[in-house]
Amino acid sequence: MAENTAPDVDEGVDAPYRHRGTRAIARMVEFAPSTGGLALWVKHQAMSELQAFPASSPYLTTDGCTIFYSAEFENLPLPEQVGHVAHEVLHIALRHPQRYLALKHLLGDVDLPLFNICADAIVNSALSHLTWLELPEDSVYLDKLLKASLQLEQPVDKALLQWDVETLYRAVDDRAAQPRRGNVQNHATNAASQKPANKGQSASRTSAAGQAGESNGQAKSLEGQRASRAMVLGRPSHADLVPGPATQGAPESEAQDAREWGERITRAHAGDGAHSMLRTLMADLPKTRTPWEQVLRTQLARSLSHEPELSWSRPSRSYLANQGRSGAHHRMPFEPGTSPSRAVPRLVLVVDVSGSIDDELKQRFAREIESITRRLAAGITLVVGDDRVQRVESFLPGRSRLSDIQFKGRGGTDFTPLLEEAGRHHPDIIVVLTDLDGPARYQPRCPVLWAVSQAFALAVQPFGRKLVLS
Repeated sequence: MAENTAPDVDEGVDAPYRHRGTRAIARMVEFAPSTGGLALWVKHQAMSELQAFPASSPYLTTDGCTIFYSAEFENLPLPEQVGHVAHEVLHIALRHPQRYLALKHLLGDVDLPLFNICADAIVNSALSHLTWLELPEDSVYLDKLLKASLQLEQPVDKALLQWDVETLYRAVDDRAAQPRRGNVQNHATNAASQKPANKGQSASRTSAAGQAGESNGQAKSLEGQRASRAMVLGRPSHADLVPGPATQGAPESEAQDAREWGERITRAHAGDGAHSMLRTLMADLPKTRTPWEQVLRTQLARSLSHEPELSWSRPSRSYLANQGRSGAHHRMPFEPGTSPSRAVPRLVLVVDVSGSIDDELKQRFAREIESITRRLAAGITLVVGDDRVQRVESFLPGRSRLSDIQFKGRGGTDFTPLLEEAGRHHPDIIVVLTDLDGPARYQPRCPVLWAVSQAFALAVQPFGRKLVLS
């Protein structure tokens, strides 16, 4: 990619520190010194004609690290310039491009224009109380999006405290719920199965606007009513999120970056008070999320690690060494030694097959369990059932093939017989893959970890610890 053209600024000593948004940022800092100062943590750059931006690029775009200014931006009145810059600064501060990539990695198919509309609605609503900047007339706002797409009426302040961009996108995106002719597979599966008409020509990916693929006879993907209404509401707005190679940093720095931006926003909002660019401290603040795989590894490693055991059949080395120093007429209390290790650690995995756990999530969970137990050399006992125990299988350390097991259930769940069966094997820890919809009238003596999908994150476990798989 060619180097970006330099912004049109006055030549002089301070030229390297000026850009097309300098006047707008000065006004932001004048009216809201703390939240306006968030723009000083952002890179600013002129938009090059050679850069791969959308054909109808808006005045500003961002990849999550840098704000890119078009030449037309300088022709806007100053209040409009301030509105555009403040909008992009909040996109970066809230890490919307990075969160789009994270959600795409999680779900596999996330429509960028629809995600952009959800992010714009949150950002515009956060800025809507300010009189010293001007947002575009066709801007989409959170309360209007909720009413148009979800038929939900909420005041802006309450909506900002409840909705983050991931939750809003999941609620609005109902494209996968639309069946095709005689085919119940989702649109992503169907798109992958389509063959190009010509060799070397790939099938085009379905867009959120419901556009067809290439004109080669591919089936069109229908979008849901909620997504369609959201696209109609946000269609006048230009897509300003352009995730690129610079968007996603190193995995080890992502959590630190999210934490730093969250702290900056919180401090800035407190510093400006009533003059803050944020209407309220929103639910959409960047969050530091620990992957469930890491939590699962830590929990199982603590319970299944090999630990020395006390052995009363042999004295400890310190007891033998100190006996000669105690003298002939002094008797030391016996100090037991340790055996090399305890027996092979045991894990019981209980799988609720009532039909409420997604098959793909089960496979991911099974692969993670296999990997952990292989490293820890732990045996696995698998208990499969719903309201009764259907099957019990035991695997030696490193010999399990959980990902090959097909789980089928009947519909109802009762954890009592499943946990009773798990307790008979005297495990070091029990992991239950379930939706937590059922009674549990028996509590084992060992720790219990309830693994649930994101859809059941608000369910309350009867005891033990809950782990949300996302």
